[in-house]
Amino acid sequence: YRSVYEYGEAEYVIEKPRFIAHVSPVETPEEARLFIAGIKEKYKDATHNVPAFVCGAGSEHQWASDDGEPQGTSGMPVLKLITAEELTNVAIVITRYFGGIKLGTGGLARAYTHAAKLGIEAAGICDVKESTLLKYSFDYTYLSKITNYASDRGFDLGDIEYTDSVS
Repeated sequence: YRSVYEYGEAEYVIEKPRFIAHVSPVETPEEARLFIAGIKEKYKDATHNVPAFVCGAGSEHQWASDDGEPQGTSGMPVLKLITAEELTNVAIVITRYFGGIKLGTGGLARAYTHAAKLGIEAAGICDVKESTLLKYSFDYTYLSKITNYASDRGFDLGDIEYTDSVS
């Protein structure tokens, strides 16, 4: 599945309103809610803290809130961006400081979506793949064959230990 690599933050200012995107990888809805609560606590002086998250290998847990913005202008556009990018296990909070200029419903939706996109770019997109770590020991005469086999078959050789045998 696709997710974000690490925590990312980006700021977007349009006219005077200021949008700060906070993006984090999360594993569960509970972890997403804790991340959201932490951002809301840190930015409690903000006009709005709009959260959205998608969790689960099949994106089965999805949630968003407009946090007092006009219905459908903030949380849902951010959630749609996450799903359109085919991301999961990601939580986003867009912090908004008003700035005195009204953007209108379309302007709000575009601003929240753009801020979220910048935050996702800052966090970096990655592919998460399930893998199994195996450890084998063998004679030195097989090292070059196994190294070639690994590059042909697309698996990685981890840390190689050189003792009386190769592990």
